[in-house]
Amino acid sequence: MSVEREGLSVVLLNRQRRRPVGAARLRRVLAGAAEVLRVKGELALVLAGDRLLHRLNRTYRGKDRPTDVLSFPGDGGEAGLGDVVISVETAERNAMALGRSLPQELDVLALHGFLHVLGYDHETDDGTMERLERRLRRRLCA
Repeated sequence: MSVEREGLSVVLLNRQRRRPVGAARLRRVLAGAAEVLRVKGELALVLAGDRLLHRLNRTYRGKDRPTDVLSFPGDGGEAGLGDVVISVETAERNAMALGRSLPQELDVLALHGFLHVLGYDHETDDGTMERLERRLRRRLCA
């Protein structure tokens, strides 16, 4: 299902059934970030389990383990902004370790993945992405 707000369309695919997920909440966070950043387009958000994230992480990053979130930038325009894939299993473990609720952790991961789709890279940008992400979290994440 796709929901559009201020030019962002979020297509959410929930490929896991173990944990209930607040799709509307995730869409609000992403739409809010897109509004702040003045971004328009379509984003695919896939919620999955460790098995899929493990396979994608091995295939695209050469890391033979599951991870919490992966981003695949698109070409923009009609081709879409890109895809964000989150492991709800890993997100739940992260949430427990960090003292967050699962919905809070999913907000953080969706936002983080969205920024990567837009071209931000915390590994190479001298803190630009981290500062922006912190600002957006304060504004958009409960």
